[in-house]
Amino acid sequence: MSERLNVLYLRKPCYDIVFTDSFDELPGELEAFDISSKKLCIITDSKVDTYYSQPLMDLLKDKCVKIVKYVFPNGEEHKNLDTVREIYRFLIEEKFDRKDMLIALGGGVVGDTAGFVAATYLRGISFIQVPTTLLAQADSSIGGKTGVDFDGYKNMVGAFKMPSLVYMNLSTLLTLDDRQYFSGFAEIMKHGLIKDAVLYSWLIENLYEICDRDLPTLSQMLYQSCSIKKAVVEKDPTEKGERALLNFGHTIGHAIEKYKNFELFHGECVALGCVAAAYLSWKKGYLPMEEYYEVRDMFVPFNLPISIDNISPEEICQLTKSDKKMQNGQIKFVLLKKIGKAFIDETVTDEEMMDAIREIYYSEEDYHA
Repeated sequence: MSERLNVLYLRKPCYDIVFTDSFDELPGELEAFDISSKKLCIITDSKVDTYYSQPLMDLLKDKCVKIVKYVFPNGEEHKNLDTVREIYRFLIEEKFDRKDMLIALGGGVVGDTAGFVAATYLRGISFIQVPTTLLAQADSSIGGKTGVDFDGYKNMVGAFKMPSLVYMNLSTLLTLDDRQYFSGFAEIMKHGLIKDAVLYSWLIENLYEICDRDLPTLSQMLYQSCSIKKAVVEKDPTEKGERALLNFGHTIGHAIEKYKNFELFHGECVALGCVAAAYLSWKKGYLPMEEYYEVRDMFVPFNLPISIDNISPEEICQLTKSDKKMQNGQIKFVLLKKIGKAFIDETVTDEEMMDAIREIYYSEEDYHA
């Protein structure tokens, strides 16, 4: 790049979030954690490894006692306890102890898995997040939620474990294919919908720059989006109240993800879930009809789906019953009163949910009608 981005920070109290366009500042950021006396382990997947593991190891090898890496196969199907078990084995063989540090290098699967290992290995070892996808940078690397899937059920085994640092090299976004890149945008749109109508409008106004992956625009976008999540998490780190608003679009979204056996990207499922939740918000009399249609249609320019075929609405509805956010047999559904103002509604019935799922479902008969 001919011109460097300014390094932006979201500062503690929990941990710093760094926004930049290279890995150059990472050794300096890690000096605050006395890495000269630590062993470091990069945990990554087979896809990210080919791009970024070696440059990071070269940068850090003279700054610490030892640096090693553990690489597991790419894909959601490897986000499970079998992978966690193998990472435990590797760390034991490499004689990692509590004073050492893990580096989660990759997307959400890597961050969630490495974070769960950090939360549970020796009852807790420090780790940092180095997210390399838009989804991970906008959402999963922030907030301390870690976990793995169990028998295909999303994030059913997990723990809260805050990272010591989140370091975002935004130039990694330039290596993503279009589908993976835009999948991450769903979480950013979600943050605007639940908490900040100004951000929502800004995203629409900067549509072309976002789609072209203009790094200064992406830096501003992520700074605003992460500021929202950071503020919510700091008020409610273990999801006893307001943090649940971040689940907007996820109840039906996770059910679709499970039903499709993770063939759709997480952000694509979240986009579908957001449309369904916005539809429910309209039908229950909270959101004006015009705002529902605006919310629905604004996912389209960002290459995100607003409808889906080849599903069973009945089975999708049933799968929501396995959602970990169920409480006393009732789903805590996040709805919108208006763009930028979300709330938790515990009155959504199965019939209303089925209606919302049918809204995003189209069959071959609909297509040819």
